[in-house]
Amino acid sequence: MHFKEFKLDEKILRAIEQLGYTEPTEVQQKVIPVVLEKQDVLVKSKTGSGKTASFATPLCELVDWEENKPQALVLTPTRELAVQVQEDITNIGRYKRIKGLALYGKSPFARQKLALKQKTHVIVGTPGRVLDHIEKGTLDVSKMEYLVIDEADEMLNMGFLEQVESIIKLLPKARTTMLFSATLSDQIKKLSTKYMKQAVSIEIDASEENAPDIEHVKYVVVEELKLSLLEKLTIVENPDSCIIFCRTKERVEQLVDVLDEKGYTADKIHGGMMQEDRFEVMDDFRKGEFRYLIATDVAARGIDIDDITHVIHYDVPLEEESYVHRTGRTGRAGRSGKSIMLATPFEDKFVRGIESFIGFEISTASEPTKEEIVKSRAAFDVKMQEQPEAKKSKGEQLNANITKLYFNGGKKKKIRAVDFVGTIAKIEGITADDIGIITIQDTVSYVEILNGKGSLVLKNMRNTTVKGKLLKVHIANK
Repeated sequence: MHFKEFKLDEKILRAIEQLGYTEPTEVQQKVIPVVLEKQDVLVKSKTGSGKTASFATPLCELVDWEENKPQALVLTPTRELAVQVQEDITNIGRYKRIKGLALYGKSPFARQKLALKQKTHVIVGTPGRVLDHIEKGTLDVSKMEYLVIDEADEMLNMGFLEQVESIIKLLPKARTTMLFSATLSDQIKKLSTKYMKQAVSIEIDASEENAPDIEHVKYVVVEELKLSLLEKLTIVENPDSCIIFCRTKERVEQLVDVLDEKGYTADKIHGGMMQEDRFEVMDDFRKGEFRYLIATDVAARGIDIDDITHVIHYDVPLEEESYVHRTGRTGRAGRSGKSIMLATPFEDKFVRGIESFIGFEISTASEPTKEEIVKSRAAFDVKMQEQPEAKKSKGEQLNANITKLYFNGGKKKKIRAVDFVGTIAKIEGITADDIGIITIQDTVSYVEILNGKGSLVLKNMRNTTVKGKLLKVHIANK
């Protein structure tokens, strides 16, 4: 099957192709047609099944570009996931000029308030901050036609049910609602019955053929010897790229310091950090600035990087679902991966709980021998000196041909988006299709130029007026 069979807009098909999606996954095949018909849908599907594109694609197709007020709302449990989903929507809707905006806590409210004054088609956010904006009147929900509740099980685990219900009650009744969850508890079924209309129920089997190729292994070790076992395992396993999960932010801080001193290239991410710092760490990890990311569970959601070879559970997760989400960071996009758990003898009951949740016993391995360590040491030392390979993000190819231009004029100079479109489209070799998202603020504006034509527009606009005004123009800082 091909995406063309969904009868999508040419511009969306073009973006999907450049994102490297070839044929739709099972969840996409089942969900996209239902949403295109504007029917409510309840989806049980594991992480990594391609579910974001299953709702992002029809949303980009259905929203009306002309409408200035937001038409779709996607609720996510974590800030990382909100940003990830917003990027996916922006990428899929790139040529249709669909504007997505992520709203989340620990980020300046005033800056988000300013962004909400722009034309925005899709809002992606965490429940607390979204509710805050609605209640303060900075987010207008009067034109909301689509609601997506993503990772609903996680949303309930994190205690967001009340906020989610408060948001739903403030949205227009006439809307299409989509609920996605890895597990369908009674609470989630209750939520769907209460707020959805004749929802189509879709369950995606985590069938073997599309299950990632992940090897699971556990080591039983006393707490005092965990660190020395971790060292031995990293030498023998010699991962290209590895996430080490700890239970608390204090443990993350301790471990990253110890590994740093031992010469590992490592960085950390946990809930106590400022959001901008968390994004920066993820960006550096993606660029290959370091090989070992030490993280708490908050970071397991929203890490969507294809080339992570190993996940190490330095601390056994206390919730079975966390094991699945942590492990799901490796073996993505058809690659193989390895999940290694360090369990103390006292954590046996948690390990058994995880095994019964995932449906198989994790094999127990014995500590690497001195010979194995000696044999592996040279290769490990070489890799420690090399910079890891940069990992590809999905939108890389798509975004390689995009230039964002800065202009020093905006609303105060009475400049509107149509003024930019009219002026730029007159340049020889440029059509309106080469113009992407336009953001107009009080004193500055940003215009995305697509299809690799940025330098041509930049050259011409240096001496072309917009609405009779000659504006300064240069390539925008990222």
